[in-house]
Amino acid sequence: APLWCFLFQLLTPPTAQIVPSGQGCNVEEDRYTERVHTIREGDTLELQCLFTGHPRPQIRWTKAGASDRLNESYQHNETLRIENISRHQGGRYYCKAENRHGVPAIRSIRVEVYYLDDPVITVHQSVGESKEQFYFERTVFLRCVANSNPPVHYTWRRGREVLSQGTDSGVEIYEPFFTQGETKILKLKNLRPQDYADYTCMSSVRNICGIEDKSAHFSLSNRTAPPSIKLLLEDPLVVNPGETITLVCVASGGDPPPTLKWVRPGGEEIPKRSVIKRGTLTIPAVTMDDGGTYTCVASNNVGNPAKKSTSILVRGLRKGRFWITPDPYHNDDNIQIGREVKISCQVEATPPEELQFSWLKNGRPLRSSERMVITHTDTDVSPGTTNLDIIDLKFTDFGTYTCVASLRNGGISEISIDVNISSTTVPPELTVPRGRSHLISQEGDTVDLQCLVSGKPKPIILWSRVEEGGAAVSTVALMPDGSAQMESYDGVLRISNVTRDMSGTYCCQTSQYNGFNVKPRKALIQLVVQFPPVVEPVYTEIRQALSRAFVLTCHLLRAHPARLLRYEWKLGSRLLTVGQLSEQQGDTEYQVRALNREGYGEYTCDITNEAGAGRCTFLVTGKANAPEFYYDTYGALWQNRPTVYGFKLQWTQMDPNAVDRILAYRLSFRQVGAQRILCSDPVQCWLLTYNLTELIKPESYLVRLTPITRFGEGDATERIITYREFHCGFEDEVLCLFSQDKTDVFDWTHHSASTRDTKYTPNTGPSSDHTGSKQGFYMYIETSRPRLEGDKALTNNPTYCFSFYYHMYGKHIGALNVFLRQKGQMVTDTSVWSLTGNQGNRWIQAKVDIHPTAAFQIVMEGVRGSGIEGDIAIDDVSIEEGECKDPPPNSKWTVVIHLTSSVSAATELTD
Repeated sequence: APLWCFLFQLLTPPTAQIVPSGQGCNVEEDRYTERVHTIREGDTLELQCLFTGHPRPQIRWTKAGASDRLNESYQHNETLRIENISRHQGGRYYCKAENRHGVPAIRSIRVEVYYLDDPVITVHQSVGESKEQFYFERTVFLRCVANSNPPVHYTWRRGREVLSQGTDSGVEIYEPFFTQGETKILKLKNLRPQDYADYTCMSSVRNICGIEDKSAHFSLSNRTAPPSIKLLLEDPLVVNPGETITLVCVASGGDPPPTLKWVRPGGEEIPKRSVIKRGTLTIPAVTMDDGGTYTCVASNNVGNPAKKSTSILVRGLRKGRFWITPDPYHNDDNIQIGREVKISCQVEATPPEELQFSWLKNGRPLRSSERMVITHTDTDVSPGTTNLDIIDLKFTDFGTYTCVASLRNGGISEISIDVNISSTTVPPELTVPRGRSHLISQEGDTVDLQCLVSGKPKPIILWSRVEEGGAAVSTVALMPDGSAQMESYDGVLRISNVTRDMSGTYCCQTSQYNGFNVKPRKALIQLVVQFPPVVEPVYTEIRQALSRAFVLTCHLLRAHPARLLRYEWKLGSRLLTVGQLSEQQGDTEYQVRALNREGYGEYTCDITNEAGAGRCTFLVTGKANAPEFYYDTYGALWQNRPTVYGFKLQWTQMDPNAVDRILAYRLSFRQVGAQRILCSDPVQCWLLTYNLTELIKPESYLVRLTPITRFGEGDATERIITYREFHCGFEDEVLCLFSQDKTDVFDWTHHSASTRDTKYTPNTGPSSDHTGSKQGFYMYIETSRPRLEGDKALTNNPTYCFSFYYHMYGKHIGALNVFLRQKGQMVTDTSVWSLTGNQGNRWIQAKVDIHPTAAFQIVMEGVRGSGIEGDIAIDDVSIEEGECKDPPPNSKWTVVIHLTSSVSAATELTD
């Protein structure tokens, strides 16, 4: 009992912080107290979400306003990795840690992707002065543009001479406000002979992120001119399918010589089989899809690009349709002698003006007359339509009428449409076969929906899914193939592998095309798809100890039909119980009063109807649940050799009372990427802390922990141990590995500038953490009452190179001391750093080398001065192996450093 009570106390809410690793340029706080990580385009972004909390928090990465999804393989990892990052992948990234205890921890960082594109120089004349050439007495603008992040700085040169404002009266350099004062436009006023020269634009982001400067060149002469082009082809170009076409675009002017390219409107691609050589575009075996507008664009960065377009028309005929319209002056849809009949024929043609129609009766040409009037729509309108009006229909008018569509210039096969007019020509009727208006099928079957259509000619049948609403029928769902309508020429709609989602009302109706132009005929068919019961849980594992009672429940979610449902419980192949569900009953239960060893196994519950069975499966086992690693342990532990490190592994057991008593744990670990198991050690179940030693720096290790009961080995859990140098920014309540010394007079305070009340001592203490963030945390000593002069606050931590930021502002500042406390036969404290007095309202970094010879602690002591205006704060404490690099200068203050023996050693830090 005491053991499980202790485990309960270990439940802790999550904390999180984002630490960039891998490639990157800088991490800083901007003026809005947001962390910003800068990286060069093309490098690899790695963000680590360091977290604490128990149980182990679930990690999820998101990006603000992201339309592009994060790679799912990294979305739930501790490390977010984006290789070859591009500029559009910059933005604010969030790490969310959640473990159902307390409020989820959310941290964010803004990623700035830095890049510099090649600059481009464009040349323009002033408005109203454009000429084919750049003459004297003309004003010319040279504009240099380069996409970049951060903003680019431009430098102009003429030959080897650097141009700047005021160096030449004939040169003016614009510094538009929207470029934040950085040179962009070079204005040459009233061109002079010396202005005809070679110009260079240098673009620079000042080597930020290691991005080198880039340049562009332009030679200005009295021949410099904007581009002009000519198209050597007909417009429009009309061709037959299968032919090879060649579009020729030539530059007729421009200096420097312009580059030519072909484009299509809307960003549509040029046909992939095309061949482009300079300004000549060749398209072999042209198809109708290749038709459209093609534009030649010429550019030489002088003035505006020149553009000329042409149209390609690929001859073709398609979509031939017809319909018959009975006499519109009588309310009878039948064709009768003495009445009027109109036959309409419609065809899409390219080009539309070449479309021509002719009519045949029984294979012989038919010409317009008083009783047979032939009319055509405007040839420029597509689709083209021709009508044959038969006035005062006679018996001799019965026969086969043929509408023939062709193109005047030939080369394309004509389209012929036959329409029969006789005493048997009648409008369509639509019916559903007897017994087929209500169909019942089961999931997976193939079902045929059939509508019988009579009439001559027989029309196309259109199918859609509908719901009945009085006389109105409205489409509410898509057809099985995902379309709104499906066509059928025989009146049958076949649905293969029918599913429950396809249940509903289907409508068949006649189309006016290829039939009568009358009010559509409609019919409805109801389709009912039966399906087996849907139940839950489909599969679940129940972990139980011997002699325990438990209940298994199988829930019915839905079924069709939902009557006469039977259930059957089994353990393996042994029948346990059977029964029938009532119409009000939604689930069935099976109770085990006392579990014995024969009761372990797979329990199944089958609920059946006419369509089949749904099965709930329960695996009852005594297998132990996976242990849960305790992630509040910060990281690596130092040992007495510089090449190795240790790790304090801590865990708790998930649901220990659910199964029999845990006898032991099996612990194994290996280097990440290696296959050989380095050790395998049974650990007693009451030992919830285990120290791993002799881990090689800076390797990472995969640790696997498996609980063992009398039932056997339980579920294993794994975690990766990664070596990291120590760093503490005091952002979390757990304060990394720091602890308050028990022998001090008062404690250090964990605070941020946004919450600290300074109304009693306004001229003391920091106004932000060392990065400038008012929301950031730090540790400080409050020297107001009840503190007295000489009171001490202590804290401790391990190190080789020990660095920290301190803030000592106020006229009554006492002292800040750092001691190396070593543990041998007796504990000794050695002063390694000390500073007294007011250092101003600023954060300053201190670094000190430490060479311990035994197990040790680092003690940081803050001493109160003579008055209340003397707060001392510390922030961003870090530990790195090896001697300190680039220690800060200390000539402006007094620092006392005591060095111990030169033997380099580090050991485990104790609390």
